[in-house]
Amino acid sequence: MSKKAIIFDFGGVLIDLDINDCKEAFRRDLGYEKIDDILDPCHQKGIVGDMEEGLITGDEFRAAVLKDARPGARPEEVDDAFMHILAGIPSYKGQLLNHLAKSYDIYILSNNNPIVSSHMSELFAGVGVDYENVFKKSFLSFEMKALKPSEAFYKRVLEQIDCPVEDLLFIDDSQKNVDGALAAGLPSVYYDPATDLAALLADVLGDPSLAEFGPEKMED
Repeated sequence: MSKKAIIFDFGGVLIDLDINDCKEAFRRDLGYEKIDDILDPCHQKGIVGDMEEGLITGDEFRAAVLKDARPGARPEEVDDAFMHILAGIPSYKGQLLNHLAKSYDIYILSNNNPIVSSHMSELFAGVGVDYENVFKKSFLSFEMKALKPSEAFYKRVLEQIDCPVEDLLFIDDSQKNVDGALAAGLPSVYYDPATDLAALLADVLGDPSLAEFGPEKMED
């Protein structure tokens, strides 16, 4: 498959997620018991969904959590608890991204929020990726005021990428998001977070050499 640009989802594709650890942090560190009602692996609800859609700010989200948290809890503790959702970027994916950026335009398309996004540069730096230079642009839901899998979100992204749509490839760990992208005309594939991203790209892009950037090869 001949492609010129690859668009990655962030959570679940590039960075591993730990929803349970995040929920535990909200309960343990903040005494916030409503976390099950708003936190989901792929499609957030309630005030998390509102923050990711840009309907409320990060400060408004913190205030809403603190209203139902234990007395004395602080805004920075909300951020610390939320960041427990991120389990880290596997090192092999950092090397894979650096390699791909030599031949492809690389983008991020993510349901995201101001708390996580403020740490993205340092998260990628931890695996040797220069976020500002490796990624041509990041399309983040809270900035776009839209959420995947809405067709409007994908179409706005396509309008901003200077590349024929047939030369694009979008990768997401939610089949619902993949289906939405396909409906909007964006070539897309599903990625299982428990599998090798390099192997998937080697197969989809028809480039067997990419398999050399898989986790087992990088650990040798």
